[in-house]
Amino acid sequence: ISMETKGASARLVLQQCISAKLQVKPITGPEEAVYVNISRGMVAFVCFLKQADQTTVNKMVDHITQVKLSKQDDGKLVSILDLPGDLLIVPQATLGGRLKGKRMQYHQNIDKNLGSELYTQLVEACRKILKQTNKAVECGTYGNLQVLSIQTNGPYTHIIDV
Repeated sequence: ISMETKGASARLVLQQCISAKLQVKPITGPEEAVYVNISRGMVAFVCFLKQADQTTVNKMVDHITQVKLSKQDDGKLVSILDLPGDLLIVPQATLGGRLKGKRMQYHQNIDKNLGSELYTQLVEACRKILKQTNKAVECGTYGNLQVLSIQTNGPYTHIIDV
C-alpha cells in the first residue's frame, strides 16, 4: 500500500490490543532473547519523517494519549488514559515508505540519529503522562528489527498523519 505523506512530519498507527509482546533484543550466543509485554491496551507504531521536530513529538503524544479509539467492555470509546490498559510504542520506519514501481523507497524518512532522539523524547513524554494513571509504557528499540506478537479483539487499527 502506498500512502501519501506530503505535508506530514510523522505517521502514527494505533492498534487496540488484548495483549502484545515485542522482542527488543534477539538471542545472542548464550543469552536469551529479551521481550517487553503489555496486557490490554494499545500499540502505537511510530515513524518520523524528514520534517519531524519537537512540535511533531508533542502532537504525537497528544494523539497517543488523548484520542478516543479504545473500546471499554461497555462499548464506549475512551483514550488510553481512561482504558484499563497499558501502552506499547514500536518504532516502525517502514510506515514512511512509498511505492515506486515494485519497490518501496524510504526517502521521506528522518535521519536515523535524529529519529532516535525524537523517539526517546516521545517515549519519555508518554511515560510521564501515563504514570499519573498507573499505566505501564513499554517500548521497542529504535533502528532494530523486532519480533511482534499481538492479540487483538477486532481489527481496530487507525492511521494518523501528523
